Amino acid sequence: MFNSRIPKAAIAAALTAAASAAWAANPGATLGRPATPAEIKAWNIDVRPDFRGLPEGQGTVAQGTKLWEAKCASCHGDFADSNAVYPPLVGAFQATKQEMKTGFVPGLGNPANGYPPSLERLPTLSTLFDYIHRAMPWTSPDTLTWNETYSLVDYLLNLANIVPANFVLTRQNVQQVQDTMPARNQMTWNQGMWPGGKVVLADGKVLGNGGIPDVHATECMKNCAPKPVVASSIPAYAMNTWGNLQDQMRPWGPMRGQLTLTKAELEKEAKAKKAAATDPNAKVVELLKAHGCIACHSMGDNKIVGPGYAEVAKKYAGQQTEVAMLTQRIIKGGSGTWGSIPMPPQSISEGDAKMIATWLVSGAKP
Repeated sequence: MFNSRIPKAAIAAALTAAASAAWAANPGATLGRPATPAEIKAWNIDVRPDFRGLPEGQGTVAQGTKLWEAKCASCHGDFADSNAVYPPLVGAFQATKQEMKTGFVPGLGNPANGYPPSLERLPTLSTLFDYIHRAMPWTSPDTLTWNETYSLVDYLLNLANIVPANFVLTRQNVQQVQDTMPARNQMTWNQGMWPGGKVVLADGKVLGNGGIPDVHATECMKNCAPKPVVASSIPAYAMNTWGNLQDQMRPWGPMRGQLTLTKAELEKEAKAKKAAATDPNAKVVELLKAHGCIACHSMGDNKIVGPGYAEVAKKYAGQQTEVAMLTQRIIKGGSGTWGSIPMPPQSISEGDAKMIATWLVSGAKP
């Protein structure tokens, strides 16, 4: 065994060089493992515009009607006419023979005509298959069979007058239906965010415009249109399945998202905010929740990913000189003090981070 530091350093350098050479020769050879066919199949569930990924199946309008009434109408309306909470899917839209022949819907995109339902402006039928099968029903996504998905798509197509009531939708005729979609030729190709900048296809079609912005709107500052009014609602059993929708929607556009918190949850939230305004401990707890800290740190001694706050408080109890260090550790992250799992940097102000650090050294009272 070597006692000198020089031989040890030389050995360490040689081992590092050997490891680097092995990595360069076959990068990633020691990381992970190949995904199994079953794992790939579980993730590979998308349906593309050319219908790649759509498995064999069939559905009828009659079957789709029953499924719609049982699983969909409570949120989307009996005739897929929901609005404000969810965009209308069909509503009063009825495709004409001319629209299905040309693939163009006159007046589409004109603000004076109002917000068009999905079937009026949908260029790709695959989008319906993909989204319905992947994300619906709202409270139990990815539970529909493919035959059920075919039936629901068939039902929506019939509502929009694209297929007759006796039409049986199958994997063999989806392309024929795609070729009659009313807005199939109204997809925007001439836009600046198309991947690759500008691509000219063999048939002369140009995809993208080389990065030229295609949005020239200005924000309305006066005499603006009134805010949309919620005209549909989510049933009580599905209200807060995925959190408060109002916090998840854009603050512009025709759908703003419904307030889905229950009365009890709203009262609890109001009490917490009131307490946080006067109680410094409650204010810190609200900060921890707002920044997602309690996903990795419990309020007690037990470890989740990182140590519990009570354990951290015991380590730094009364050590006001450590507040500055803890503040920076919260902001910049780090590892080593509580194990090898690193804490990532946090998007938090220095003032809020200091408040949490001070709370820790003061006992971390909940």
